[in-house]
Amino acid sequence: MSSTTAHLVKPPKSLLRQVGRAIADFRMIGDGDRILLGVSGGKDSLSLLHVLAHLRTYAPVRFELAALTVDPEVPGFDPQPLKDYYTRLGVPWHYEQQPLMEQAKTHMDGDSFCAYCSRMKRGIMYRLCREHGYNVLALGQHLDDLAESLMMSLFHGGQLRTMKAHYRNQEGDLRVIRPLAYCRERQTADFAAHAGLPVVPDSCPACFTMPSQRAYMKTLLAREEREHQGLFANMLHAMRPIMTEGELPEPGWPSERPRPDSEQAALGEGDARAGANDEVIEHAHVDQRQGGAQPLGDA
Repeated sequence: MSSTTAHLVKPPKSLLRQVGRAIADFRMIGDGDRILLGVSGGKDSLSLLHVLAHLRTYAPVRFELAALTVDPEVPGFDPQPLKDYYTRLGVPWHYEQQPLMEQAKTHMDGDSFCAYCSRMKRGIMYRLCREHGYNVLALGQHLDDLAESLMMSLFHGGQLRTMKAHYRNQEGDLRVIRPLAYCRERQTADFAAHAGLPVVPDSCPACFTMPSQRAYMKTLLAREEREHQGLFANMLHAMRPIMTEGELPEPGWPSERPRPDSEQAALGEGDARAGANDEVIEHAHVDQRQGGAQPLGDA
């Protein structure tokens, strides 16, 4: 890969197939959708960027795709390789800065840092979707994340809950999708390494100094999987009913909503402004109906 050009690496068929199945099962993408993908710089979100970009080339529906990176201004986090990579790929992108660690010292109000950071990032992503005319926010959590969230909810909340695969936000103006819901973390790790994706190492001091409930659950599940190889398939089967809230949202650009014009939809660097506190993220380290728009089918 040269320093001036880059190409979209085709993900392995197993990854494309599982993402395609999740998109079809949960009716995530329809004709005309404008999708903003949150890219942290980790292996999962970068893998999803390549998967969705590849699906666009042959999907039976038309959809737009752009990337957003939120810089929390923690020591050691350098987003420049991501910005260069988006440009070389020809993927429209947005970039936002906000000193989340400094703000957390005075605004956390009982939250863990990870919960505060996640909530603030979500507010920024919602705001950027609204400002630039996106109707779908795509996130990169995978099956391992969903299983860990379920265990955290059972152990610490006494509830059967996990992250949703496809839902509307509280205000009802945006849809949130998780196309990697059927994929394992090792799949994105293998693809990122094989494709040489520009993964940005996690440099958040809080993640290193405060061991999380999620890290404990990850270790617990890894230990159990060594004895029970079908563990995650069984957990996915059990979680399916709680991965949605009621009826699935209708995919596709809303017919009553005007398409953004070229000025409103202009893509590039965003301002470094604070995000609204729209909704608490479902996960923290402490988160086929008939008719309607045609959804993207199985890959």
